[in-house]
Amino acid sequence: MIRDDMNDAVFITMKAKYQAIIDEIVKRHATGQPILVGTVSVEKSELLSKMLGLRGVEHVVLNAKFHEKEAEIVAQAGKKGAVTIATNMAGRGTDILLGGNAEFLARKSMRQLEYDEELIEEAIGFNENVPDEVKAARKVFRDLLQKYEIETKAGHDEVVKLGGLHIIGTERHESRRIDNQLRGRAGRQGDPGSSQFFISFEDDLLRLFGSDRFKPMLEKLSGAGGDEEAIEFGIVSKQIENAQKRVESKNYDIRLHVLQYDDVMNQQREIIYGQRREVLEGEDMHNKIMDMRHTLITEAVNRCIAEDASVADWDIEGLSEYLEHLCIEKGGVRKLFDALPGKDKDSLVKAIEARADEIYAQREKMWADANLDMREFERVALLGAVDRRWMDHIDAMTELRDGIGLRAYGQKNPIVEYKREGYDMFEEMVHLIQEDTLRRLYFTVLAKPQERRQVATPTAATHGNEAPAKPVKKKEVKVGPNDPCPCGSGKKYKKCCGA
Repeated sequence: MIRDDMNDAVFITMKAKYQAIIDEIVKRHATGQPILVGTVSVEKSELLSKMLGLRGVEHVVLNAKFHEKEAEIVAQAGKKGAVTIATNMAGRGTDILLGGNAEFLARKSMRQLEYDEELIEEAIGFNENVPDEVKAARKVFRDLLQKYEIETKAGHDEVVKLGGLHIIGTERHESRRIDNQLRGRAGRQGDPGSSQFFISFEDDLLRLFGSDRFKPMLEKLSGAGGDEEAIEFGIVSKQIENAQKRVESKNYDIRLHVLQYDDVMNQQREIIYGQRREVLEGEDMHNKIMDMRHTLITEAVNRCIAEDASVADWDIEGLSEYLEHLCIEKGGVRKLFDALPGKDKDSLVKAIEARADEIYAQREKMWADANLDMREFERVALLGAVDRRWMDHIDAMTELRDGIGLRAYGQKNPIVEYKREGYDMFEEMVHLIQEDTLRRLYFTVLAKPQERRQVATPTAATHGNEAPAKPVKKKEVKVGPNDPCPCGSGKKYKKCCGA
């Protein structure tokens, strides 16, 4: 790679920088060397275009406004005397060939000969089974290509003698990768080339991330020339590169934090969607639902009965209130407790589960009598609970994430706090899903089909010469305009309500 990457030309003011860029373009354009100017925004590319227009330099501007001509403009950016202004590396994917691109020139000539785009594309291809029309177009294209290849080869040799394509960067990007992409448009495939960036201390990158202590030193280095003089030292380029590294490091930290937060939700998402997939694929969820019931009953018993508590201290009322809204009939827990021969937790859990099994068997019989599938209802109940609680959980996690950064003021790591609280919230959501599913399975009542009542009154059919019954007219008292008003005002109707 023989490209000459020059040191950055640094200016104190932006005005001096743009003036130096225009002078450099005019100087190199006078020799015929092709120039590609890279800008960071559409506004700056148009500003440069106006300045070049005032100096009488012919050029093309490539930005979002000329998207259709993008490849064609870039392809010819290597011709002798070409000046191209490109926004943020527009036209990537098209090689800039020194002396011009023969294929694009041949395409352009075929358009001028009024060949349509589809026929041109087929003419460029190598498919043998094509109509005669395409074969004729292909011969025209190859003749044009051969003609332009001779021209572009001669142009290539001229441009190589002039030093190849020269790249001018009007500003450093936040990422060095984008700067390298701009530089990489020159010096390709063994061709010569050169590149240089023009920078001022009023550019966004240096204004936000450059060292304030560095600017006074540059002002001294600029000497008597003042703001108009360019400073081209390796130490300056190094300082700018350090500013870019700081920006890249900051952006990396932001992406890393976002990823760490997203990982928490992603792990939870995999668990929930794995369970949903099992339900949607029609797997039998009966055993899982029975495991849920066992977990909830065991947790409730442990919550209401302490490990070493005496029987007198057992909270049977609290246990009854919870389980009677979950899977046991009203008053059932008290009866089981009174009938329990050995008063211990394990026996109570077994007795409650046995009673819950009996109730569930009755529910299954009720569904079977109605010719309905209990297994399908289990899947529907579980899926509905999962979807409802998962949506609420997503909203809660979003609210948690919005405010978790404030934990840093309390000397706590926000990510660690987010993971810890997110885990607790997920556990709570799973618990609520289990409760919702069991409640629906144990307390859903099948509605009886409603009996249709006869609403219309039957009318007697007419036979023979019987006249049909005449409709009964409602007698309505008509009030004349000069009659007393029915409202009781004492006025005539036409003067009161009839007005």
